[in-house]
Amino acid sequence: MIEVLQLKKSFGPQLILAGVDLCIESGESAVIIGRSGGGKSVLLKHLIGLLQPDEGDVFVDGDRITQMNERQLLRVRRKFGMVFQGAALFDSMTVAENVAFGLRRHEHLTETEIAKRVAATLDLVDLPGTQKKKPAELSGGMRKRVGLARAIIYEPQIVLYDEPTTGLDPIVSDSIDQLIIRVRDQLKVTSVVVTHDMRSARRVGNHVFMLHEKRIYAHGTPAELFASQDAVVRQFIDGVADAKETLL
Repeated sequence: MIEVLQLKKSFGPQLILAGVDLCIESGESAVIIGRSGGGKSVLLKHLIGLLQPDEGDVFVDGDRITQMNERQLLRVRRKFGMVFQGAALFDSMTVAENVAFGLRRHEHLTETEIAKRVAATLDLVDLPGTQKKKPAELSGGMRKRVGLARAIIYEPQIVLYDEPTTGLDPIVSDSIDQLIIRVRDQLKVTSVVVTHDMRSARRVGNHVFMLHEKRIYAHGTPAELFASQDAVVRQFIDGVADAKETLL
């Protein structure tokens, strides 16, 4: 479904990605882990064509998106749903208006049809009857669920999650993880999850990629990666600071 080949990206003199290679199969949950500022979100933006690489290629469902113009990219982006770290809801809109935002822009549906789609999608994310609420009335976990409902309402093939459990307590984080798995299984979508949460990575991932030193340093199943004895992998998974960094 997604293939990245020798992806390189710099912002001015700062090199962010130095030859990233990865392959994500259709229907799997791929998790991308790595240190803060290591380029995970930059990589995610390349997958949807929001950034163009300096070198390398990105293929989505067989299409080479790095050679596309903006009009062609719009067609490819219809295959994606995006769940942002802070949910990115419109505060002035109700839950129903937030969830239906993409439908009203891109689909020719009646208000009755839109309302039915919104209700069904909110049921899927365990938020029935919340259509008239405003984001300010929702908990952090509920806002994440609304963000997910907005991402999946037009039935994308791929859902990208940028730090979906950041700022949530362990119980709510677990419920979001279970929801990611349910959406993957019920809608048969390919999921790409960027996270620092090792429990979440273990739960939702079929395949885990570790971004380190601007490249994919290690990858495998969660069991393989979490059993790794590689010093760099173990340091990140165990959350142990380097002695030099502790002094800084």
